[in-house]
Amino acid sequence: MQKHLNLFLILFIFCIKGLISQNITLEVIGENDSTSLIITNYGYNKNHNDYTSIKNELDSLQSKLYREGHIQNKLNYIKKNNDSLFTAEISLNKKFNSIKINYNPIEVNEKTIKLITEDYSKNSFTIPFKNIEQSLQLISSKITKDGHPFSKLRLSSIEIKDDTSIEASLVIIKDKKKRSLDKVIIKGYEKFPKSFLKRFLKIKPEKTFNIETIKKKINTINNLTFANQTKEPEVLFTKDSTTLYLYIEKTISNTFDGFLGFSSNEENGNIDFNGYLNLNLNNNLNYGESFSLLYKNDESEQKNFEVKLSLPYLFSSPIGTELELNIFKKDTTFTTVNQKASLFYQLDAKSKIYLGIETTESNNLLTQDDFNEIDDYKSNFYKVKYNFINRKNYNVLYQLNTSLDVEIGLGNRIISETKEKQIKAIISAHHIFNLNSKNSVYIGLNSGNLISDLYLENELMRFGGINSIRGFKENSLLATSFGVLNTEYRYNLSNSIYVHSIIDYSFLRNSLINQKENLYGFGFGFGILTKAGLLKFNYANGKTENQLFKFSNSNIHLSLTAIF
Repeated sequence: MQKHLNLFLILFIFCIKGLISQNITLEVIGENDSTSLIITNYGYNKNHNDYTSIKNELDSLQSKLYREGHIQNKLNYIKKNNDSLFTAEISLNKKFNSIKINYNPIEVNEKTIKLITEDYSKNSFTIPFKNIEQSLQLISSKITKDGHPFSKLRLSSIEIKDDTSIEASLVIIKDKKKRSLDKVIIKGYEKFPKSFLKRFLKIKPEKTFNIETIKKKINTINNLTFANQTKEPEVLFTKDSTTLYLYIEKTISNTFDGFLGFSSNEENGNIDFNGYLNLNLNNNLNYGESFSLLYKNDESEQKNFEVKLSLPYLFSSPIGTELELNIFKKDTTFTTVNQKASLFYQLDAKSKIYLGIETTESNNLLTQDDFNEIDDYKSNFYKVKYNFINRKNYNVLYQLNTSLDVEIGLGNRIISETKEKQIKAIISAHHIFNLNSKNSVYIGLNSGNLISDLYLENELMRFGGINSIRGFKENSLLATSFGVLNTEYRYNLSNSIYVHSIIDYSFLRNSLINQKENLYGFGFGFGILTKAGLLKFNYANGKTENQLFKFSNSNIHLSLTAIF
């Protein structure tokens, strides 16, 4: 008996549920066939579950008609035809196509009105009726940017001008006093460099408050290596003050990079080893400073030592400085000491411009009779440089998406007491074209040009190797002008592993020995993000245009970039 009663209750509940959820059809008509067609074209939902849903749909439809200019539309009736059909009649009446809005030019400037319409005068403007909401939102946003975040707008004194247009007055209710940013509080990374807040993010107390502008500025923090934003900024408004809260965390940005390379020695058949160490320290003093140290020793008995120090926003000014020292030794042939000092100005979050001086002193370790293309010299260059960097910090495999360095220097080289004018130009750039989440194309460009009447071997530009044209030994190529094009097709096997092709091209011009040559590098590689850092492997074979392919010309490069 109990089982039969339970079955009856279950069937009863399903029947009631079916009755309650029964679909009801709504049909909206006009006072005649033409208005019925207009209403149908505006569109509305015909299927509903209950009467409340029908009423809400009719309110929504009337609001849509208001926005389109049918401000005199009227719901005449709602009639229940049967249990599943309701009919509603709406009268559209006149449609107004345009509205003339009178405004106070002291409250709204002409530039804002120009963004809305071209049909305007000193104290009024005319717009299509359907653009009212969009236009008022634009005016409101401009007023908010001017320091009135709690301003209110409304239309008053609405009058009908003729059969298709109406006229109204714009009323703006503002705060008596402009809101300004009184205080900035950083949560998470309290020691965030104050100079970066003022100069890099360009967020300053006592400036006119605009939350949208602040959000855009704070997003530029993603172009920093040592900090990122953890959540959206928040604002605390009190009667007399405005406080901005920024949520920033310090990120690990020190890197240690090194690689080991080996190749066959064609003269003795032995394997030659080469490598380098590259240390970068960033923001360890919470000043935004950076320090790098590079030591390189390759199989050609070349030694390179380089240190660089960058100090941004000296004494909280917009000016920073960069100092660099480079010592190069070519076996027992010559040594070159290069010093650079620059001042830079941050144009925006991604761009800098540099002005600086470069001095070089090179000493011949041989006698003049042994090799007359190497000589002692000194040179001075005055340089201007532009730098652009765009980071994608969310991509753990390759965060630097775009970079560009353009440098031009004018100077003199002095041999004994003979002075000669020279021009030096260097371009370095790369960009990653992200085709989708798995596939991307890397394109890099490096070029240099030294213009002079006479050249010395110990002043020529050196390139080749893992950071230049791959498949050739490190710094084994000498040129008075050169260009290197690096290309890679990259495929992400996972979020931590990618493989890539290597197709490199270079042209080389050496006016000292009248050499002109095209060079090619082909190969493949992969990168793996490990707990220790990013491990890279490159296998590349280098050849000249007149040289046959030889496996003995291949080079294998291993590098590991550790972040700490």
